[in-house]
Amino acid sequence: MMNNEKNNHVIRDLDNGGFVLVLNNGAEIDGQAEAMLQALHSRSTGGIKSHLKILEEKGAEDFMEKFYVGYGHKSIGDCGSATVFVEGISMLAAKAIQDWRLYSGQEASTRYVDFSKQKFLDPTGKEEGKEVLENWRKFYLKAQEPVRKHLKKQFPKGKEEDINIYEKAIKARAFDITRSFLPAGATTNVAWRMNFRQFADELMLLRHHPLKEVRDIAEKTEEALKEMYPSSFGHERFAHTEEYNKKWMRDKYYYKNESAGDFELIYDNVDRKMLSEYGEVLKSRPMKTELPAAIGECGTVAFEFLLDFGSFRDFQRHRAIVQRMPLLVMIHGFNEWYLDALPENLREKAEKFIKEQERKIEKIDASETDKQYFMAMGYRVPCRFSGDLKALVYLTELRSTRFVHPTLVEQILKMINNMKELFEKDGLVFHLDEEPNRFDVRRGEQDIIEKHKS
Repeated sequence: MMNNEKNNHVIRDLDNGGFVLVLNNGAEIDGQAEAMLQALHSRSTGGIKSHLKILEEKGAEDFMEKFYVGYGHKSIGDCGSATVFVEGISMLAAKAIQDWRLYSGQEASTRYVDFSKQKFLDPTGKEEGKEVLENWRKFYLKAQEPVRKHLKKQFPKGKEEDINIYEKAIKARAFDITRSFLPAGATTNVAWRMNFRQFADELMLLRHHPLKEVRDIAEKTEEALKEMYPSSFGHERFAHTEEYNKKWMRDKYYYKNESAGDFELIYDNVDRKMLSEYGEVLKSRPMKTELPAAIGECGTVAFEFLLDFGSFRDFQRHRAIVQRMPLLVMIHGFNEWYLDALPENLREKAEKFIKEQERKIEKIDASETDKQYFMAMGYRVPCRFSGDLKALVYLTELRSTRFVHPTLVEQILKMINNMKELFEKDGLVFHLDEEPNRFDVRRGEQDIIEKHKS
């Protein structure tokens, strides 16, 4: 497909049936023109009014093609931005797109997707793979009602609680449990907004991603961006750079650690003498306030823990830390929390079902990267990451509340205890949820709905 005739959005169909759409917001001054104006503003004292006149007379195309793409002034690309919508892609592809520290955007929540109809991607296209994927779907759908009934027994509605909010909270908790049986090949939607420079830099790597699906997304996205902004994309590709990126992306992109333990401090590289200069800053920080970025000069700390892929999807949102992308495998086991959350008779069926699925997945003729599509999101992966104190404190306080998935909270609480041992004597304080594991009906209020006029 080419331009959408009505709105001039640029669309490219993906090989797996989804699509990429670059948004045309209808502005008279688009991303290219805005980038040109900012670039001129940095090199001339003529003022914005004179620059607008140049834009009106000459347009932005020649300027961007010459100075940004042609001369390689990459900072000009920081001044223009684009919004891309990618639909019908796997959970794996969504994580690949979001594995960029300057990514901005949103991904569809598994709580708001009808998985009775949602497409599951099979990179092999064979009957064995389709059977595994459909088995996960059937179990996920059949588990919904018994899990909701079980939750209502565990968490009966309070007298003062609104019935509609309570029902939503129960439903959300049920989805949080049963999502563990969804395969990583289940499709989702991603909104993706960055500046021109970041799109070009990330796509330069994604076109060499180990997954064919992601490589297709990268190529189609670049094509669509080039059509929408012809003078700002289409950079020259250098053979030595392409070969270098191809080699390390294919060989080293996915992180594997078969001996990973439940939780481990990898290193503490924080300079305590330098940190002492921030003693009062650490002690006096009020609630809901971040530490200053300058504290990053003191050094970084690295951790690794096992976390189910479903919760890793939430954890990965923290782009102030440096994370490795884990390879989804079955060797680390299915997170027990999900099984413990099921009613007893359903748990027994789930354990047998998981073993059957594992045997079938082992027999699928596919690479270890392609086998990820058939694995459920309840399987644990090793999460290895590092960050400075500002990033780590923000992460721990935000992800240790009752509104966060319990499997992630469990590991974050271990991280908090470890950081207290390391830095409490230096003045570090935490502002934490006193009941992080309590079921809170207000979870049912966390929704985005359109209000209709009566």
